[in-house]
Amino acid sequence: MKVLALETSSLVASVALVEDRILLGESILKHKKKSLSRELVFMIRDMLDGLEVRAGDIDLFAVSKGPGSFTGLRIGVTTAKAMAYALDKPIIGVPTLDALAYNVPTCEHIICPVMDARNNQVYTALYQWSSNIGHRCRQRLSGYMGLKIEELVGNIRAMVDKTGQKVIFTGDGIIPYGDYFTKELGDKCAFTPYGLMFQRASSVAEIALDLFLEGKQDDCFSLVPFYLRKSQAERMRESEETRLESRNS
Repeated sequence: MKVLALETSSLVASVALVEDRILLGESILKHKKKSLSRELVFMIRDMLDGLEVRAGDIDLFAVSKGPGSFTGLRIGVTTAKAMAYALDKPIIGVPTLDALAYNVPTCEHIICPVMDARNNQVYTALYQWSSNIGHRCRQRLSGYMGLKIEELVGNIRAMVDKTGQKVIFTGDGIIPYGDYFTKELGDKCAFTPYGLMFQRASSVAEIALDLFLEGKQDDCFSLVPFYLRKSQAERMRESEETRLESRNS
């Protein structure tokens, strides 16, 4: 079964083709937001051409649905939906944090993907690996969260003090906050290598395949990005509306 997956939730976009859990190809590109829609189409075309696979040969389309970049997610989800609809194939949207946690090899540590959400905030969740169903799988220990970095560290410190486990961080949030994690958590934290730090379409494909084999899929019309929080423009508009209401009252 061939799965074509798209990952566009950050400034590192990727496209992957997986067949029966075997990675046939993956293309990763750090892009400029303004050119992502064009570059993504080229990445898909070049991968399929290089592997001599026709678009009609794809059995399942998968896409990272967020949280992440508002513009990137819209482009990725729209592109995947358009292809799935045109070819009359199933589609599955995969939470970005689930796929990011999937990058981390099987380990006994708590896994904490952190995506930089700016303004001293991150998108995150907590995970552990399990192998009790015949192959490795993830177990999410928390909800999807958008919170300040200090609050995340406080939550993690309470968890590691209680369980004695270490936490392994992955995601682009390591870049601005890695030193802070080390300062606050000491030897209770570790970090993935740089090559595993960013979102990958191959992880999106594997999770989507698991979900599909469980009988799950999304509707091509109702699938939308999962933003977790409102865009900056929406927050600014609401702030301005609140200010005007306060002034007029």
